[in-house]
Amino acid sequence: MTGRRTRIAIFSVSAGAGHVRAAEAIEAAAAAWFPDVEATHVDVMSLVSRAFRKTYADGYLQVVARGPAVWGYLYTKTDRAAAESRLNRVREAIERLSTRRFEARLRELDPDIVICTHFLPAQLLSRMLRRGTFDRPVWVQVTDFDFHASWIHERMTGYLAADDGIARRMTERGIPPDAIRVTGIPVMPVFGEALAREACAAELGLLHARPTVLLLAGSAGVTAISTLVDRLLALDAALQVIAVAGRREALLDDLRRRAAAADGRLVAVGFTTTIERVMAAADIAVTKPGGLTTSECLATGLPMIVVSPIPGQEERNAEFLLANGAALRADSADALAAHMAALLAEPERLASLAANARRLGRPDAARRVLEAVLAGRSAVEDRPADVVP
Repeated sequence: MTGRRTRIAIFSVSAGAGHVRAAEAIEAAAAAWFPDVEATHVDVMSLVSRAFRKTYADGYLQVVARGPAVWGYLYTKTDRAAAESRLNRVREAIERLSTRRFEARLRELDPDIVICTHFLPAQLLSRMLRRGTFDRPVWVQVTDFDFHASWIHERMTGYLAADDGIARRMTERGIPPDAIRVTGIPVMPVFGEALAREACAAELGLLHARPTVLLLAGSAGVTAISTLVDRLLALDAALQVIAVAGRREALLDDLRRRAAAADGRLVAVGFTTTIERVMAAADIAVTKPGGLTTSECLATGLPMIVVSPIPGQEERNAEFLLANGAALRADSADALAAHMAALLAEPERLASLAANARRLGRPDAARRVLEAVLAGRSAVEDRPADVVP
């Protein structure tokens, strides 16, 4: 490949934002630190039929929002399903009919290396590798603090794990240790920058010395966010709240009305491309425990109160954070208020949570991913093609 840059294709799936954000982080890291690499991110959902996209991505979001217990059942059921089960055979048949443009885009990119931040492109590439219609290294980036059977596919070059515990779970599932790299979950390079809290708080109109809670819109799983804001502001006259509504315009309007009557203690934020600066102004985040959101918090040393995790990967993410002392869990507004009251009364507990978050954080994960796949490229021929039984 002498004479041109190494081409890396990064395939995600926009079923939730996390898989896409991980892919974007790897692409950004390549642009920032690897001048000899040309990285291109592609959302597989941009290559499939509208019907498939509605069923696959939109269907996932609807099940999670309306029937989290159903999603938990499906998560467990598919984790136990054998690779040749009827369920998986039907799923593969549907995917074959719906993703032909994926193969055309892959030929167009002609990558030297592929990284998948979702299991769908890994499955499609596994089939191509078996058929002999593709022969380049394919790496799988797992985007949660858990490992589900859906990530396991034949002929993958290697797997990129969030931490050592997830790597051990991978080996228990039959993946050889030499096919696993512990990199962390990729976050944008900016999360590795040292940000001044005073400046970040001033940008939001807040006082940097006051205790500050960051409330992310995903926490609607507990109760109405407006209720959470009211409960938090009632705890302590010095407490400040940053409430991020994202793209939810009606919620943002409601939060702005509340902020106008909150004497400067509430800041409403809509969609932002600088969430790292918002995080730098806070002492703790109240959030759903998605893999990417929690990784971003850890990368900035921001502890969490995780709220109402959905059964499945969010439950496993929450277990990881609690076991490592970087988060507390609240499944109701009362529990959230109780946790915050205790932390305000015992600031050393909050400091301990923050120290554990910093210890777990991997702000350089995206760079480590690229280093791993570039180093592993030369060793592909030295290992068996099939890395699972």
